[in-house]
Amino acid sequence: MYNYIVGKVVEITGSYIVLENNGIGYSVYTPNPYAFGDENKEYKVYLYQQIKEDEHLLFGFKTKEEKELFLKLISVKGMGPKMALPILATGSVAGVIDAIERENILYLKKFPKIGDKVAKQMILDLKGKLGNVSTLELVENSYDELIEVLKGLGYKDKEFKAIIPKVDNSLSIEDQVKEALKLLLK
Repeated sequence: MYNYIVGKVVEITGSYIVLENNGIGYSVYTPNPYAFGDENKEYKVYLYQQIKEDEHLLFGFKTKEEKELFLKLISVKGMGPKMALPILATGSVAGVIDAIERENILYLKKFPKIGDKVAKQMILDLKGKLGNVSTLELVENSYDELIEVLKGLGYKDKEFKAIIPKVDNSLSIEDQVKEALKLLLK
């Protein structure tokens, strides 16, 4: 399973980009291929690989946050990757999460192929389970080193996700670890 590929976007089409890495061009379906801007620019693309009997597809995302929401969406009964992509293309991650949390069926039904039944299923399956998606990118970008240290000490993601934003990231890594451990032990 691929996590991400760093490569140069050599072609942009209506539904996918071609990402070249070490002389190999990967067709990667993305929510909005034009979000990758100019061709011949290098990007880090987060991937989801779908393997079926008759096809192997790569789905790509600009951020970990988008990928996490995509994974949650495809876990909904009756929703596959090709239904989830347009949701990420036409709505912001925060907007989709907000609609699910506030049970805004009208907002969700605006997306292609999403009817009343699927919108209600999304709310049923995902309400209250998306809090970590919206803060994932912010937490990981600001506190990469601290997270690695805490994982190295044996703490699980769910144990420290709530306390990480409370740690002052302008401190040295040593002081960040001390502060995080104090909060964890309370």
